[in-house]
Order: sequence, then structure tokens, then C-alpha cells
Amino acid sequence: MEKKIGVLLINVGTPDAPTEEAVFRFLAEFLNDPHVVDYPAWLWKPILNRIILRTRPKKSAHNYTKIWQDDGSPLLSITQSIADKLGETDPDWQITIGMRYGNPSIGDGLNKLQDHGATDLVVLPLYPQFSSSTSLTSIDRTRQVLGAMPGFDRVTIIEDYHDHPAYIAALAGSIQQAWTRYGKPEKTLFSFHGVPRRYVTKKGEPYQEQCLGTYRLLTQEVNLKDDEIVLGFQSRFGPEPWLQPYTNRVLSALGAEGCQSLHVICPGFVADCLETLEEIAIQGKKIFQEAGGGNFHYIPALNDSEKHIKALRKIIQDAP
Repeated sequence: MEKKIGVLLINVGTPDAPTEEAVFRFLAEFLNDPHVVDYPAWLWKPILNRIILRTRPKKSAHNYTKIWQDDGSPLLSITQSIADKLGETDPDWQITIGMRYGNPSIGDGLNKLQDHGATDLVVLPLYPQFSSSTSLTSIDRTRQVLGAMPGFDRVTIIEDYHDHPAYIAALAGSIQQAWTRYGKPEKTLFSFHGVPRRYVTKKGEPYQEQCLGTYRLLTQEVNLKDDEIVLGFQSRFGPEPWLQPYTNRVLSALGAEGCQSLHVICPGFVADCLETLEEIAIQGKKIFQEAGGGNFHYIPALNDSEKHIKALRKIIQDAP
């Protein structure tokens, strides 16, 4: 029997619309995942249901309206475009997407691959650095769905690719492209999504180490010196300590120091979304400039660029 490769690209997901109702449904699913918030249910459920889900959907929906496009959520449309373009690189590959939360689901993606006759499966969560709150929950959900459906002959799961040369080279190309267009800045801030500190110190997750690994490899690739680079962790949620330094505080400090030109890149986000387009490109710029900073430029995620498609193709080909 001829082998047919099916590739499932997984991303975190998005509300179906920039409305309070749609954001409520999305957050309810997202924040009920124990991989995302691992507090005991007796403690977390009342906080979630009585406080967070009564207040956060309205605010988040307002933020989504700032970035929503004619074709819908940027994260969803970009992820689909990545899949479409990746599929064009090899006629023997069937590529689908699945969102960990929201639509289309991981189950939708797997069913579509089987409908297209895929015999072997490659699962690629689009999170370069491994964390239980992104990578592991996506992998666990995939395995759960696979357990309830006819199996593939072979399943390969790519858990992370934080140091893959093709990924580093693609990011380096984005930085250099920004230099060509805007000039080399005084400082470059590398902002990764944060996680609670205890995920690293108590659970032993490799996330922080992998972020730092990406950071070191990337700065070496583009030959940035120590006094030209800054590291930050963004999207902090809740009262407990998260990985530091916090991106918003770094931006404020750089502005107060009189930094006259700043580029910000978010290497952990492969597709632009609320956390990059609103939190960094809009709010981050405001924080930096109101503190006294000068020119600010957000370097877009790799998105569906040619260099990203080539990198993902190489990552998939190199999977064991």
C-alpha cells in the first residue's frame, strides 16, 4: 500500500468572532484546561466562573476588535495560509490544521487527513519552545482523539524545534529584513510568552531553557552584541510570579532610559495574534513611547512567509 503523509499543524486557537459571547466560549474552554491553569478545581473554578468569566470576555473582545481582519481572526487565517502553502511544496503531503481550543478542532483536522487517505501522521504543534500549557496539552489532546478513531500506520510528534537551524535562520532573516527597511536599532527586544515560574522550578519544564537557547542562537546568528539586546516575557496572568523580566516593565525601563530606536520580535509566536498585534505592537509601543522612548518597530511573526514555509518543511522532513 502506498504511503501518504498527513501533517497536522496545531495552534492554540481563537474566538470565532470579536464578540463578548464568542470570547466567553473560547476563554471558558481555554481556562478550564488543567494544563493551562493547574490550580485545584475547588480553588480555581469559583474564581474562573464568578470573577474572570464575568469580566475578562468584555475586555478581551474589545482588544480583538483592534486586530480583527476582513477574513476573520489573524491567527486562524495565517495558520490556514501556512498549511495551504506548505501543502503546495509537496504533492504527496496532506496538510490540515487543528486548534487546541475553538474551531477547527484537532479532531476536525485528524478526520480530514483520514478522509484524504493519509496513512502516516506527522503532528507539529506550532510552538517552537516546549511548555505544558501549549505543546503538551496539544499533544495530549491529539493522542486522546487518536485513541478514539482508526489509527494511522505511523505517528510522529514533533515536540519542539527551538534550536532547529532552519527556524533560527528564518527568524534571522526577519530581523535583517527589518534592518534593511528601518535601519539597525539601538536595542532589540526578544519577547517570549511567559509561564508561571514554578512550571520551571517545581515541574522542571524546559521552557525557559529553550527560550534562552533560541535567544542565544538567534542573537549569534545576526551578530548582535550584549549591549544591543534585551530579553522579556509577556502575557502574564494572575498574581503569582511568572518568568522574568516582564516585557511591559522592560519596555517602560527602555523608554525611561531614553532609548531612541527599538525593534521587538516575538520568536515563540509563529503567527501574529492578539498577543503580538495588540499587546506588543499597540500596547507595547504605547508603554515604550509614553515612558520617553523613540522609534518603535514590531517585527512581524514569520507567518506565511516563504522563509517560514521552507523552515517548516525542513523541520518536518528532519523529524525521526
